[in-house]
Amino acid sequence: MSQPTSSTPLLPRALGASLRGPGFLWKAGAILAAAGMITGAFGTHGLQKRGGVTPEKLHAWQTASSYAIYNGLALLLVSMHPRFATHRFAGPAIAVGSMVFSGSIMALVLARDRLKWMGPITPIGGSIMIAGYIALAF
Repeated sequence: MSQPTSSTPLLPRALGASLRGPGFLWKAGAILAAAGMITGAFGTHGLQKRGGVTPEKLHAWQTASSYAIYNGLALLLVSMHPRFATHRFAGPAIAVGSMVFSGSIMALVLARDRLKWMGPITPIGGSIMIAGYIALAF
């Protein structure tokens, strides 16, 4: 195996190529939007029945599911843009950032005591997501 250099990609080229492009963004957007709807419905109808779920936790859950929907819809739109559908960073960053942001909030709502370490993960996911949107400007 050869030694990595400064030009060695972090991901194998084939994997890196599959994580961008209209097809990936469309699928990621559809899955994120659907997941947001499913988790939003669960929050409204199922989560309230669990013991120890406060109004603050319900609000956090709804925020996470709403962000998943918004970012899913945004990815669907980005996937149709002639220039940004193949952007190397923007779409994957929005997808990954949204999953980390929303997923960590939901995990903390469900099991805060066991997953306290995820607290600092939420703003990292949000920052990655925001960086993806900013990248669309360039």
